[in-house]
Amino acid sequence: MQIHARPLDLAQARDAGFQADVARESGQCLASCYQCGNCTAGCVYTPDYDFPVHQVLRLVQLGLKDRALSCRAIWLCASCQACTTRCPNNIDVAKVMDVLRHMARRAGHAPERCVKIFADSFLASVAKHGRVFEAGLAAVFALKSGRPLQDASLGPPMLARGKLAFLPHEPEGNGKAEVAAIFARFARRFAVQGVGPGSHGAAQSNGTAEDTSSASQSADQGSGPGSHGAVQSTDTAEDKK
Repeated sequence: MQIHARPLDLAQARDAGFQADVARESGQCLASCYQCGNCTAGCVYTPDYDFPVHQVLRLVQLGLKDRALSCRAIWLCASCQACTTRCPNNIDVAKVMDVLRHMARRAGHAPERCVKIFADSFLASVAKHGRVFEAGLAAVFALKSGRPLQDASLGPPMLARGKLAFLPHEPEGNGKAEVAAIFARFARRFAVQGVGPGSHGAAQSNGTAEDTSSASQSADQGSGPGSHGAVQSTDTAEDKK
């Protein structure tokens, strides 16, 4: 297996505080990474990355902020946790990759355009309906990505099996309001941090990995029929004021 990785340019200007910023947002001790390569060995997407996972972590350690945030690897990561389970120093590598992706969004880097479009469209759907509206998401993504017929052949079989609905199925009870509270707290955090607004208003998708994961999980756990449980309330004392 041949890995097509770009060479590192150590002569680039370094950001001395970059590693500390990533460590603070991810809660991981990145200095403990000694480049064993276990994360890269277990990653099925390595052939598609411009930088293997262990080199991405090395970019962070070296303070090469622009190179780390502009690489394709952090956008192609599937967060499958294989790298995390293989790390001998218990670094949550998948979370670091997620944090880097959010930092890249805030810095205006998005080398994988379709990945960003899908993430924006997914969170916009969750913010509007309280859970993802699959048919609407597919239509919006197809139009925004410029590939309107890419998955058209999958529509009829999915409709025949009841896997797609023409109308959104929103959570019952307080589910939608609880999901909206996550996005509202999200927006307040950005206002305090002075970060620019995201691409779809209230559905801020530039935040921390933890908040985005919470929003997505809550959306997928709507309390309506066919769901996997009630949406867990995430309101804080601040939200209830």
